[in-house]
Amino acid sequence: MNKGELVDKVAEKASVTKKEADAVITATIESIMEAVADGQKVTLVGFGSFEPRERKEREGRNPKTGDTMVIPATKVPAFSAGKLFKEKVATK
Repeated sequence: MNKGELVDKVAEKASVTKKEADAVITATIESIMEAVADGQKVTLVGFGSFEPRERKEREGRNPKTGDTMVIPATKVPAFSAGKLFKEKVATK
């Protein structure tokens, strides 16, 4: 499912126009991304949690040359599915 299909589904389920559903979905996604980028954890009960995680500096290899290189530490977004979400996927 892509964003367009999600907008169609939400518009149908919530009995709103596609334009309204798109605005709400876009605002929701932007808000989650801003909060996680600011270091906050966003929890949607039953669905899951979005949070920033720290990746430590580590050693890697250049696949082209085989040389050892240092991969710098970085912050990445992470998602953990909630209990209801996991159960729904497991039963399908």
